[in-house]
Amino acid sequence: MKWLAVILFLLPGLAMAQTREVRPGELSLTVSVVNTEHVPYTREMVMILIRGVYRRHVTREKLEQPKLEGFNWTQLGPDNWHEERINGQKVKVLERRMALYPERSGTLKIGAFTHHLTLTDEGDDWFDHDISSEPISIEVAPAPVPENGDWWFPTLRLQVSDQWSNAPDQLKPGEGVLRVVRLEALGVTPEMIPPMPELTSPSAMIFAHPEQRFVELSPYGPMTYAFWRWTIQPTNDRSAIVEPIRFSYYDTHHRQMREVEISAQRVAYDASVLPPIPAPERPAELPGWPMALLGFLTGAGLLAWAMQGQRADARALYRRVPLLDPLARRLRRAARSNDLSATRAAARAFLVRDGVTGREAGVLDGFDRAVFSARRTAPDATGFAHAFLRARRLKT
Repeated sequence: MKWLAVILFLLPGLAMAQTREVRPGELSLTVSVVNTEHVPYTREMVMILIRGVYRRHVTREKLEQPKLEGFNWTQLGPDNWHEERINGQKVKVLERRMALYPERSGTLKIGAFTHHLTLTDEGDDWFDHDISSEPISIEVAPAPVPENGDWWFPTLRLQVSDQWSNAPDQLKPGEGVLRVVRLEALGVTPEMIPPMPELTSPSAMIFAHPEQRFVELSPYGPMTYAFWRWTIQPTNDRSAIVEPIRFSYYDTHHRQMREVEISAQRVAYDASVLPPIPAPERPAELPGWPMALLGFLTGAGLLAWAMQGQRADARALYRRVPLLDPLARRLRRAARSNDLSATRAAARAFLVRDGVTGREAGVLDGFDRAVFSARRTAPDATGFAHAFLRARRLKT
């Protein structure tokens, strides 16, 4: 009876005794995809759980992961060791959560994880023992191309806020305002956030600051924060309108594209501290038909005076009013282009049509000597044209 009591007392210890033989079911390591309701797109977060269950005492351990080809990845915090009760027995459990981001579509393989363990035997000596998980495969769909050509931005949850350093429509004269758009995206890494947009305004000076991004790890995936910052100041001493900000993202929880629009914003100086707006000057008024009629009659009178005592022919009119003479216009046009041959031809046409009416022949001779002399100096064509027309009105 005494020996039976001793045996019953020792049975629990014998059941938990460590041996060099590792029995089936004492150690296990599995890898599973946490969310399998939908086929993920490229760059969409795929969360996996590596779980080890240990019914033996573990002295040392190191979990080795495969290369994970075709994925970007991040570990969601340190390994979590804790105790659980399975089938009434307390066991040690290891859990590691990882976020994987497929880089291409198709069937991608997640290789075996290996846990390098150091165990103890019945003599309390240490020995090494490895356990490995089974490889798994996942199907990945190609990412849809946004219709507006936006950045492909899949996220589990997105929150956007628009903050201003002070009231944007109550600025002091010459003052600027700092605008900060804050993005909080769950399930993405910092490089997946869209580039900072260009803020535009037709009447404001905008200075863009370098954007800031950082990430915090959580059991539900990486939480990335992005800050887009601009300093804005009206350039017209009154107010300006800043254009809206628009971008799209893919809601991986509800499986649909969504649009984000931050409405246009007025940036203005406080009207109570600005000088009053000056009254507009009286607009200029165009003369009516009486003034037009007076101008016409005045022009007609001047023309009649110019023709006084002259025969009503074209040559007399041209001599009195050189601006109407087509040969005078031809001469000036040739002189402006510095075409000496055309200039001389136009001057010669005067003599053919009207004869010598003044001292223009002497001016033409001077022109010819400059052009055709042995020294051949190029005359000033424009100066010759003015001198020729002036000489025609001077009597010889």
